[in-house]
Amino acid sequence: MDFRDRHIVVTGGTGALGSALVGMLLEAGAVCHVPWLKEGELQRFAHGSHAHVRLMQADLTDEASVAKLYDGAPRLWASIHIAGGFAMEAVAKTGKAALMQQLDTNFVSCFLCCSAAVRTMTKSGTGGRIVNIAARPGLEWRTGAGMAAYTASKAAVAALTVALGEEVVKDGILVNAVAPSTIDTPANREAMPKADHAAWPKPDEIARTILFLASPDNRVTRGAVVPVYGKV
Repeated sequence: MDFRDRHIVVTGGTGALGSALVGMLLEAGAVCHVPWLKEGELQRFAHGSHAHVRLMQADLTDEASVAKLYDGAPRLWASIHIAGGFAMEAVAKTGKAALMQQLDTNFVSCFLCCSAAVRTMTKSGTGGRIVNIAARPGLEWRTGAGMAAYTASKAAVAALTVALGEEVVKDGILVNAVAPSTIDTPANREAMPKADHAAWPKPDEIARTILFLASPDNRVTRGAVVPVYGKV
């Protein structure tokens, strides 16, 4: 897939999945705009010194900060929204602050970035691609027991994807999402040492699916929430 000279925003680009995806995009010739919030993200990001990486500090739950991020990518081709957070907590123990934190981190950030991406793409008139990150519990709600706030926030991302995909297809913008199960990362292995890690989807495997959905080669797929469950 050829991304030469195409500008791509990748939120969550400094994480395990994001870094795998950014690496593939750079190899395919893309210019990657990667927002970050905390200094620690930069320290673990392997691609920070690459000539085609544009780093910018941004709070993705703040409209002005998001607008500034997208102002820096006026020739935007694709916007990929990996940034998010996870919380495992029973409903009876989840207060409003914890609920809003999950909604802000997972849904509001995605919504604001989708909105800014659509405005930027329609201004250029060349169309584009948007890829969101939902999650398996966001599609299979019963698997979200014990993490209902997270599940609801990811279900909202899935619904947004399908609705927005219908809304902007007339502008040549194709919107899709992937829904991973537990991703095989060092942090998840540490949290679940007895799980069957070999069955979990790997970051590079998920990244390849995202890469296609964000590419010019994808000419017809829209409004899809693609399960990337691995063998779980």
